[in-house]
Amino acid sequence: MAVSIGSRLKIENKGMFATSAFYAAVGIIFLVLLVMANFPVHLAVIGIFSLITAYGLFRKRTWGPWLVVILFLVGTTFSAFMIYYVIGTDGLLGGGALIYLILTWVCTTYVLMKRKTFEK
Repeated sequence: MAVSIGSRLKIENKGMFATSAFYAAVGIIFLVLLVMANFPVHLAVIGIFSLITAYGLFRKRTWGPWLVVILFLVGTTFSAFMIYYVIGTDGLLGGGALIYLILTWVCTTYVLMKRKTFEK
């Protein structure tokens, strides 16, 4: 079943669309945080990789799941360190890192379960 948004975009898989939207949103958020946090390189890497991953998932490229796994490792490490270092001092930052960590795990699990859709 395909859901049509407008006249040109058809979404065949709502879960994969939500996953690619998550990675696109994360990419934009991390690039905005990059400017606000005085340009730390790790935020730029995560932001750019997230945007590329969102494109790969949306277009069902065979390399999309590989980038999801890379972002899983990077995102888990980044979130775990953020949670560890801000625990008890900055609840908003720690909560955001925890939400990012959980959603990264959920999206990675979903993409790996649906990885057959990326084979040609």
